[in-house]
Amino acid sequence: MSHSLVTMSYIVAAILFILSLSGLSNQETARKGNYYGMLGMAIAIIATTLSGSVTAFGILIVALIIGGAIGARAALKVEMTQMPELVAIMHSLVGMAAVLVGYANFMDHDITITGVEKTIHELEIYIGVLIGAVTFSGSVIAFGKLSEKISGKPLLLPGRHWFNLGLLVASIVLGAVFLQQVESGGDAIIPLAIMTAIALVFGVHMVMAIGGADMPVVISMLNSYSGWAAAATGFMLSNDLLIVTGALVGSSGAILSYIMCRAMNRHFLSVIAGGFGTASGGEAAAIEGDVQPIDAEETAQLLKAAKNIMIIPGYGMAVAQAQHTVYEITKFLRDKGKKVRFGIHPVAGRMPGHMNVLLAEAKVPYDIVFEMDEINDDFVNVDVSIVIGANDIVNPSALNDPNSPIAGMPVLECWKSETCIVLKRSMASGYAGVGNPLFVLENTRMLFGDANTTMQAVLKALQG
Repeated sequence: MSHSLVTMSYIVAAILFILSLSGLSNQETARKGNYYGMLGMAIAIIATTLSGSVTAFGILIVALIIGGAIGARAALKVEMTQMPELVAIMHSLVGMAAVLVGYANFMDHDITITGVEKTIHELEIYIGVLIGAVTFSGSVIAFGKLSEKISGKPLLLPGRHWFNLGLLVASIVLGAVFLQQVESGGDAIIPLAIMTAIALVFGVHMVMAIGGADMPVVISMLNSYSGWAAAATGFMLSNDLLIVTGALVGSSGAILSYIMCRAMNRHFLSVIAGGFGTASGGEAAAIEGDVQPIDAEETAQLLKAAKNIMIIPGYGMAVAQAQHTVYEITKFLRDKGKKVRFGIHPVAGRMPGHMNVLLAEAKVPYDIVFEMDEINDDFVNVDVSIVIGANDIVNPSALNDPNSPIAGMPVLECWKSETCIVLKRSMASGYAGVGNPLFVLENTRMLFGDANTTMQAVLKALQG
């Protein structure tokens, strides 16, 4: 394939990636956005394979088959509830790819550039390996936390900020030594290897210091890191499309992280540094009072009497796969002339847009799904709020307890509705490990049990 044809293919692929990101920004166009992205990636792979820069076609075909088989198996096997950890582990692969490409480029003796060009190329390798290593280890820890193989509680080492600063300074000093060794013909692999180890440690420490309530922001942050790692890989390989694609992913991930930080009242710089979403130093207020249980029949009676209903989904709905039953209840109530809406918190679930995807899968109409900012002021007009497996995003202590680990985080103020029904398996605290005073308020009723089984019982009672 000629150089001009490859360039044209890359331009088409880049346009498709931009259209993909644009499509993914809206529920109604998300499916089309996915198709644009897949088509763009197919064009990119074919163009790169036929560009003349690839000679080991046998190895490439084997790699594509193995990678494609792993991807297809993951897509078929992984449940919707496991999507957050799947995304995290995929980010780690991007980071590891950047590290391996960096070392391969460093050890490639066929590169004949000299002078300033060589210095810039070696700097690209160093930065690419640095970002890739941080992304890899941070994403692995994020996978462990999201899959609950690692505790969601933050690990706060004494002097952790000084520790992070020390790692940063050491990386900069090692970078200067690395470039000096390259220019003098010394053994530059040693400072590069030490920096890689430091970057891996930094990635682990950064994500370990983050509380469970803020893991959705971590996902978008690591998404940004993986984009910049891909861009750095593009510079190392002199591949314009990889640079553009990495920059698109990196910038969009950073923007999403910023938006989510604003929604959670966090500072963006503290997210980048790690360690956000932790307790403020004092002891959180104890939760005192008795819960008032309710059964499916009583819940159905409340819904029959209500005119304005708000449903707030959380991770418990995803675990129970209750979204389809919830939609059946919604459809039944709307057919009876009742106003039913869904309130979505920006960090509901374990990743950005988690609840939106589940509701779209259940065919819930987009026009009755609202973001927190759109409906929070309307809870005073709501007759019944139904909280399905959510804890931290409906926790009043975020607003009135300065010592709470989620203090300052905007939440869905469902306790302002006339009656609030909370579906939970048990009285265990949520992913952030924070008690919730909502459960003991006078107008709150607790509906215990598996969300799907319980909602099926409610639906049966409504129909009966």
